[in-house]
Amino acid sequence: MCIFAYVQNLDIMKLSNIPFAAGIAALLVAVSLPSCHRKTPAPEIEEANDTVYPLGFCTDSFDLEEGTLNSGEIFTGLMTRLGMSAKEAMELVTASDSVFEPRKMRAGNLWQAYYSIDTSEQRKLEYLVYNQDRINLTVLKCTRPFDAWKVSKPVTHSRKYSDVIIKSSLWNDMKAAGASPLLIVHLEDIYAWTIDFFSMQEGDRFQVIYDEALCDGEVIDIDTIHFAMFSQGGKEFPAVWFDQGDGGNKYWNEKGESLRKAFLKAPLRFSRISSGFSYHRKHPVTGQVKAHTGVDYAAPAGTPVMSIGDGTVISKGWSGGGGNTVKIRHNSVYTTAYLHLSRYASGLKTGSRVKQGEVIGYVGSTGVSTGPHLDFRVWKSGQPINPLRMESPSEEPVKEENRPALDSAYRFWHNELCRLTAASDSVNTLSDIQNIAAE
Repeated sequence: MCIFAYVQNLDIMKLSNIPFAAGIAALLVAVSLPSCHRKTPAPEIEEANDTVYPLGFCTDSFDLEEGTLNSGEIFTGLMTRLGMSAKEAMELVTASDSVFEPRKMRAGNLWQAYYSIDTSEQRKLEYLVYNQDRINLTVLKCTRPFDAWKVSKPVTHSRKYSDVIIKSSLWNDMKAAGASPLLIVHLEDIYAWTIDFFSMQEGDRFQVIYDEALCDGEVIDIDTIHFAMFSQGGKEFPAVWFDQGDGGNKYWNEKGESLRKAFLKAPLRFSRISSGFSYHRKHPVTGQVKAHTGVDYAAPAGTPVMSIGDGTVISKGWSGGGGNTVKIRHNSVYTTAYLHLSRYASGLKTGSRVKQGEVIGYVGSTGVSTGPHLDFRVWKSGQPINPLRMESPSEEPVKEENRPALDSAYRFWHNELCRLTAASDSVNTLSDIQNIAAE
């Protein structure tokens, strides 16, 4: 029986016998810190001094108030709102200037304020914890002597396996499988030159072995995708991670060919094709039947539009029915154009050199248009071609001296994928799959 979609942990210890060093991520061991909750009497002073609390103080001793930094709010404004005087807030800034920069605080970031309560029920601000992000915190001691220190939450790393068969869309089905949306973003980056994510069909399949980083039980990043297999129409497109140490491509197929190519498959992410390449299309505004030598990607206004390859901007400006348009010459053969933009990327001008994946503008509905979309066009040797059928050459293959190590990496991860696939076909529940992976 085949499980439709799932995500599972792998037994990391089984990977210790891998015959190659490249591709195996180091695992961070999170140290469990003692809890402030106590059911026994408080220890002697000497013992208490040896206790290390996660934030540097025992949070159970105080009342907690939580919130976010308001738009336009400065540090002194926040601190006076929480109960400090403006003079004390400035003294705190001075005392913590080597640790904390109030100017880098961002609206919407979380804070936690800890208060002591005296016998007259008066609250006094003792500590403020400012969350720079989901991992890094700054603790500010709000009573004299003022002080501040950095704290990082423990991050754990775990090996995962995801197997998703497309029913509606990669986004929906991957989320339904329990995988983080971050995995989708990483897959798109790896396969951007190989797979057209706008033409995926029901029955297409992604199988992925990867490491993810977690903090407070939430996925904060995908560390490394070690191996992926995309299956479509009876064809398989593998990708194995292998670093040659030259700062270049890190994903290859079984032949040692780079998955990175001269051109991206599409100039924007996660949209849909609303109109294809045709020499006989009825225009949705004028009603005239005429050639549409491009592809329309329907997308929300403001969606970033990227250059599909390195090149030079040969024109930027209004092009009549095409509205705001950018045209890029990539080499002596290929030229691309991006129409109906709402605005251009900052600093972009005619003559600018752009890199593959660089944002050159944003989706709009300028010119003759019925709604926000990108009209994307490609010319080969001066003749318009269908962007969806354009083939792009790969970059240089893996270096010959690295081919044995790459082959070893590919065999290992491919065998591991086959093992997990076979295991999933013989069980009925997600818990059974996880049990098999842990054996």
